Amino acid sequence: MEIDWVLIFRLIAAGLMGGFIGLEREFRSKEAGVRTHFIVALGSALFMIISQFAFEGRQHDAARVAAQVVSGIGFIGAGVIIFQKNAVRGITTAAGLWVAAAIGLACGDGMYSVAIAATLLTVLVLEMMHFVNLHYSEKTVDITLVPDKPYDIPALPEKLKEERINVESYSIQGGKVHLTIKMRQRDYIATLKKLMAALEGFTIDEMN
Repeated sequence: MEIDWVLIFRLIAAGLMGGFIGLEREFRSKEAGVRTHFIVALGSALFMIISQFAFEGRQHDAARVAAQVVSGIGFIGAGVIIFQKNAVRGITTAAGLWVAAAIGLACGDGMYSVAIAATLLTVLVLEMMHFVNLHYSEKTVDITLVPDKPYDIPALPEKLKEERINVESYSIQGGKVHLTIKMRQRDYIATLKKLMAALEGFTIDEMN
């Protein structure tokens, strides 16, 4: 049996490019990392190779297999999208898997330059948006507090104001204080330190 090294190289190239995107997702502790992206890209390349070379001498349409990969990858993508605390998470990672599948198809067809360009553009955009979000986006934190002494509650808003903490909402229910605080991502640690100083005399019951 003759080994077709060109086709094997296509599989390796697809896996490495998909894994490169997965590496960025892994660094960000996302739902799908190197292994998932590697396998998705490699599998897509394999499907493309099969569609091109497994049916020689018989009437077939190679594009049909590629089309099924595009629709089939949606099931995997849906698996990493979750709805948690009134927010949808995982859409970017699902899109990354979709792109990894497309890169795999391109490698399976021998379109290396297009696959490399798509890989670099994907990682570049992911990194750029991470930088923008880190420095310019805002984060909302919900905190439930239990006062050590009930008469400390009225003084809390003034303490938070002195620390220049942006309080979106403030409510008292069942002897507990519920706060919603908005802060910049880049100021997250500094704001938490100021918050801890302002919350002297309170115990954090819940924070998310």
